[in-house]
Amino acid sequence: MNIHDIPFGVTDWSTIPQTEHAGETGTAYWRTCHFGPIRVRMVEYTANYLADHWCAKGHVLLCIEGELQTELQDGRVYTLRPGMSYQVSDYEEPHRSKTVIGAKLFIVD
Repeated sequence: MNIHDIPFGVTDWSTIPQTEHAGETGTAYWRTCHFGPIRVRMVEYTANYLADHWCAKGHVLLCIEGELQTELQDGRVYTLRPGMSYQVSDYEEPHRSKTVIGAKLFIVD
């Protein structure tokens, strides 16, 4: 990630409009900001959310609340709890998200 030409700013996430994204099961709610080529999101997954696709986009992801299972396409599964994060580069390892109890995430990609 190359961060340049972005002046200092503060984001009040409560003022960012929320968009709804249906999963295979459950729903994801995104609050999204773009800073040049960088997308920053606050994402909330409802209980029993399962992504409807394998994602090949790179991310830096921090779990803020709840619990998130990240499944890699090769079958490995990682569980993130509050304060845990993961990072993966574009097209490196396709992955998808699942949560039983719901989760709130901060994602940069």
